[in-house]
Amino acid sequence: MLLLNRKRVSAKELSDRFEVSLRTIYRDIETINQAGIPVVSYPGLTGGYEIMDEYRIDRQFLSMEELQSIIIGLKGIRSTVGEQEVGTLLDKVGAMVAKSEQKTGTSLHNQIVIDMNPWRRNQADQEKLSLLREAIRQTKLIRFQYTSSQSELSLRTVEPMGIVVKGFGWYLYAYCLLREDFRVFRLSRMKELEVLSTVFTPRSDMVDGFSFHMSRHRQESSLVKLVLQIQPSFRAQAEDYFQPEHIAVQPDGTLIVTARQPDEPWLYGMLLSYGPGLRILEPTHIAAIIQERARQVVDLYR
Repeated sequence: MLLLNRKRVSAKELSDRFEVSLRTIYRDIETINQAGIPVVSYPGLTGGYEIMDEYRIDRQFLSMEELQSIIIGLKGIRSTVGEQEVGTLLDKVGAMVAKSEQKTGTSLHNQIVIDMNPWRRNQADQEKLSLLREAIRQTKLIRFQYTSSQSELSLRTVEPMGIVVKGFGWYLYAYCLLREDFRVFRLSRMKELEVLSTVFTPRSDMVDGFSFHMSRHRQESSLVKLVLQIQPSFRAQAEDYFQPEHIAVQPDGTLIVTARQPDEPWLYGMLLSYGPGLRILEPTHIAAIIQERARQVVDLYR
């Protein structure tokens, strides 16, 4: 598949890629030839192995556009999880379209790029992801220190179900033994993560996993109707967050935003991020909270 996806590959590159000796590569190439796949060898500094141009893989019932869409998706996944098997699958699918792209001179999967990496990404998150994926595969309990959205610390032991990247961060969907219910945990708030030796049996009442939990959480959250007046210099920030149907542009360029949001602590931080560019018209209790927090900030620097 790698040879089908590339014009020419050296034996050394194949040896490094598959972590085998050169002798193994030579033997495997001979086996591939004997299987009826025509591999041509070229000597010299620029030498290597190529698949004959006349040979191709049957693309079955997938159209070229569908195969290119698969490549786009696989590239996005590989940039996130970095799995070796994803790279191998990408080589296989790429081999199916490489020849056709050479003929047409176009490459749709290079025109569209999906990068699923959150903006906040570091080595610690990658290590957590690796541990969590292994725990999920082996159905083992995990234990960690967790900081809630109210900044409360607790020790959690959970049955990990799945990992989700959503918005700006990674989340773990799991059954929490402390709360005796399904919960969503943000990876950035998980510390001292440990995979235990205890094996659990996956629960049958998981339903639709993460999406089910989030929809239920949104229904249970108290939504508040916000009416905001936003200055023109903050229009880009407002349009990044609020839906177009929630925004009404006034003749003087200001925005009137009418939207329903959960009345939770993170909402106050979001509103404060606009500074003097936002005024809360409704409701009055949210305006009072923002006023008090702004006063506390001023007092801090006095």
